[in-house]
Amino acid sequence: MTLQQLRYLIAIADSGLNITLAAERVYATQPGISKQLKQLEDELGLRIFTRKGKSLDSITPAGQTIIERARVILREAANIKSLAADSRADAKGAITIATTHTQARFVLPEALARFRQRYPDVSLHIAQESDADIVAKVKSGAVEFGFNSSTGAASEGLISLPAYRWQRVVLVPKDHPLTQLKRPLQLADLAKYPLVSYDSSVNADSSLTQAFREQGLAPKYAITARDADVIKTYVRAGMGVGILAEMAVSRDDLNELVALPAPSAIPSCLTWVLLRHNTLLRRYGRQLLEWLTPHIGQAELEAIIAGQSSVYPLIDRTPRWSQGSIDIIKAA
Repeated sequence: MTLQQLRYLIAIADSGLNITLAAERVYATQPGISKQLKQLEDELGLRIFTRKGKSLDSITPAGQTIIERARVILREAANIKSLAADSRADAKGAITIATTHTQARFVLPEALARFRQRYPDVSLHIAQESDADIVAKVKSGAVEFGFNSSTGAASEGLISLPAYRWQRVVLVPKDHPLTQLKRPLQLADLAKYPLVSYDSSVNADSSLTQAFREQGLAPKYAITARDADVIKTYVRAGMGVGILAEMAVSRDDLNELVALPAPSAIPSCLTWVLLRHNTLLRRYGRQLLEWLTPHIGQAELEAIIAGQSSVYPLIDRTPRWSQGSIDIIKAA
């Protein structure tokens, strides 16, 4: 049994049992990965996957346990490498962050630019994903960090560190009727117009859709997109009323558009930094974590990562975006 075989095994499990896709993800050939899987199953004397013809069909009960243990082994092997590299004071490596377009485009650049200045030999990779896919990638070990948002609790099964709070805003052209209201916006006001928002808004568990539902309203989505810049483009084109994160609205946008506070019935969001339990971060990884959560002290951060402290007392002192979490990063 080799670590390479275990890597292939995890890649197959995380690729929906699609060996072709798994081979692409680990830069191997399909025949090569199939051969290694057969050798592993022959050595263990059992089937990890059931077959349907030449394709893998499902994971056997024994296979589920083997895959779980394989993840632990690979994580510990990575921890050993990290420990050795830090002992050599080696500041070379790579970090992959799974995040949404909004965070990658409007929130992370300042912190990552500062990181590159400090650690020029560490390459940074941004994987733009949906919130659900971000959680899955962190859990699978495909990325070191996740950076996503929710209106509810932290993600189960991961270390979730609160980074900052934010609100949604309503974005409309300057001559839009909503700009003439002499009172705060209500959801009923928005329900009268086609909406342009994130593609996650149409999900059944979307906090935005739930807010409308709780008031007996049915939002009409004209266009949804993952990219905040695309949303703003279609608002400028008169396609509908935009609802997006406040971080995504720049001063330049306000030359043509008006940003209005979202109705109070739409809940605020909390952005989290996600990482796996029992992961030994390189020294530069810990530094990036400190810059992304500057309101958490170093000792407190280490205690949370070690499982000796809870993140929930931190939520009350998590800064608002309007308080400038990025400004704190700049000044740290």
